Amino acid sequence: MAPRPTFRPYVIPILILLLLGWGGLYFVAIYTLPLVWARWGFFALWVIALTATTFPILYFIATRFSSEKLDPRVLVRRALWVGVYGATLAWLQLARLVNVYVVLGLAFGLIAIESLLRLRERARWRVPEMDEDDKPA
Repeated sequence: MAPRPTFRPYVIPILILLLLGWGGLYFVAIYTLPLVWARWGFFALWVIALTATTFPILYFIATRFSSEKLDPRVLVRRALWVGVYGATLAWLQLARLVNVYVVLGLAFGLIAIESLLRLRERARWRVPEMDEDDKPA
């Protein structure tokens, strides 16, 4: 059984993004007026905060329950989907357009896009990389 990859390379970037996202949201909520740039700042910081919060959870799920090789780009993309999902729902809430059907429809749409992207990645065959242990003698 192959050893699981470590979370160590992601700790500092995730902490920076968490501080930037949640600290920025606190600053925007407390110290600004709801003008145009503050709203756009809120959406950008909301994406950063949700992405940074979701990444460790997705990393845990991928290392514990997935049999595929862990690809950091896929984890970042999935965490970013969660951030975009949350920001889109927050933006739609401004116009009072969010209901159960919008929440589920948007979630299923983003899950379908991610599934098609993963299907495309798996369909592109590459020569498997060999470790030192796997090379013939």
